[in-house]
Amino acid sequence: MAQSSSPISAVAERYAGSLFELALQANSVAKVEADLNSFAAMLEGSEDLLRLIKSPVFSSEDQAKAVAAIADKAGITGLTGNFLRVVAGNRRLFAVPGMITAFRRIAADHRGETAAEVTSAHELTAAQQTELKAALKSVSGKDVAITVTVDPSLLGGLVVKIGSRQIDTSLKTKLNSLKLALKEVG
Repeated sequence: MAQSSSPISAVAERYAGSLFELALQANSVAKVEADLNSFAAMLEGSEDLLRLIKSPVFSSEDQAKAVAAIADKAGITGLTGNFLRVVAGNRRLFAVPGMITAFRRIAADHRGETAAEVTSAHELTAAQQTELKAALKSVSGKDVAITVTVDPSLLGGLVVKIGSRQIDTSLKTKLNSLKLALKEVG
């Protein structure tokens, strides 16, 4: 497990590791991972929810009540629901995105996979995702679990992060490089 010097990363790693151990004991790693993915999607889709988890203005009681209501409404129950309540009660909601990322990595390592974060300019089809997984498997030598996010500002291409490596084939980066090269010439 790679350790970071960031205190938030350290908190996220500890919480994710504990959640993974509990999920492993309960034989529910896949369920917890699916619930965390649902919560991550809600975070990405709601500025208000993001503000709730990041703002120190809200009391731990308010955060705990709100997270409990959101989790119940979204059907996130059991181990993941309890985990989110504990995190809120301990005033650690700000680290939930890092916890989700760390949990995904730990679960992928346990399955013998490597995790890759892929950002594309548009939604990838199932066939494109399969082809990308095959290409990444040939590079890494392991099965690859990909998490795809869409960023239209890339204009085209992909940004792939596997561990400490990043491959950026986005049109945005190429245009910025060209712009910089033109400035140096003129």
